[in-house]
Amino acid sequence: MTDLNAAVRPELDHAVLAAAAAARAAGVSVRDLAHLDELNQVVGLFATIWGRAANPPVTIELLRAFTKAGNYVAGAFEDDRLVGACVGFVHAPAGDALHSHIAGVSASAAGRSVGFALKLHQRAWALERDLSEIAWTFDPLVARNAYFNLVKLGARPAEYLTNFYGPMIDAINGDQDSDRLLVLWRLRDPVVVRASTGDTAGAVAADELAAGAVVALGVGEDGGPVPGALDGVTSLVAVPRDVEGLRGADPVLAGRWRLAVRDALIGLVERGGRIDGFDRAGWYVVRREP
Repeated sequence: MTDLNAAVRPELDHAVLAAAAAARAAGVSVRDLAHLDELNQVVGLFATIWGRAANPPVTIELLRAFTKAGNYVAGAFEDDRLVGACVGFVHAPAGDALHSHIAGVSASAAGRSVGFALKLHQRAWALERDLSEIAWTFDPLVARNAYFNLVKLGARPAEYLTNFYGPMIDAINGDQDSDRLLVLWRLRDPVVVRASTGDTAGAVAADELAAGAVVALGVGEDGGPVPGALDGVTSLVAVPRDVEGLRGADPVLAGRWRLAVRDALIGLVERGGRIDGFDRAGWYVVRREP
């Protein structure tokens, strides 16, 4: 355990307790991983989740190097079975932040907040090492991930990244552009502290509309994207309810959504907007100073 000063200790204790509570609620134990057999389980889990048995998202060599260099590799276990894992590495500036590279939960453990338990373990791990924030990227078209990251965790969007990884041919991404939204999780932010205890409040699109919000991207009768105006003080940007299913059923329509959400979010940010929240029904809330 790092020798922290008295002012930091209560903060860390709170984070550790919140992580333990989340793990109990999810019915898992979360711990750091270092042994080769555990790391091989992580490789296998991610290969299964992403459907990439021949080309897994991470390799045993990379995980071994990460752990040797003091980076973050952790797993969530149900009894002795690995059901979730998360991998990250410390990065610039001055090693004060962690980049959370990849996280995934087995389909057998979906819907139990195992991902939440993993992220709170990661937060406690980072605070123990006096890191101030964790950054990661996610696909802005995946509504459940947007809600999880922006509302459940309290992370804040920082940058829209166009086709960040290039084509990713797997069971989740299909073969289309890999746009990502970079978020920053400021670990001592009061919003994040409250979120770690389950105290969250997402945006409500109906309330925003009643208060004068403009639909910058809506949903048409055919389920496709309908561009609107980009001049609102508060704007709403829709995403499809299940883009992963759509990629299999109608990849052309999924591609239209990719371009439409890209154009709307980048266009609003270029006009001084900032992504400020997400409605669980599938709307980004973007605000700009009038």
